[in-house]
Amino acid sequence: MRSLPLVQCCAPLAEPALSESDAKELERVFKALADRHRVRILNRLLSAGGEPVCVCEFEDMLGLKQSTTSYHLKQLLDAGIVEREKRGSYAYFSIADGALQHVCALLGYAVEPAAPAEPVGAAA
Repeated sequence: MRSLPLVQCCAPLAEPALSESDAKELERVFKALADRHRVRILNRLLSAGGEPVCVCEFEDMLGLKQSTTSYHLKQLLDAGIVEREKRGSYAYFSIADGALQHVCALLGYAVEPAAPAEPVGAAA
């Protein structure tokens, strides 16, 4: 029988790539997304293709009162995931520019921003 060389237990393979401040920032984002209502809001915003979505659409979609919907949107706003735009008495929300790419970059996964869509009817 041949004996194998001993390997030190728990020998580090690489240095951690995530700084303490980056880890705190990711924690804030993940806490904001750790709720099914907020995940559904993000999903709706992604499906809007960059167009702002009125707060009233989230209320109907989630089946929640205005105050509860606003609370969830505030959590996403504070985490830097969404942006708010006031139009008269309504608020419209969209995904903050570069927010998702920034989270991916913190995780060590670079994502190129999507190319702007061509206007409808544009000649090729």
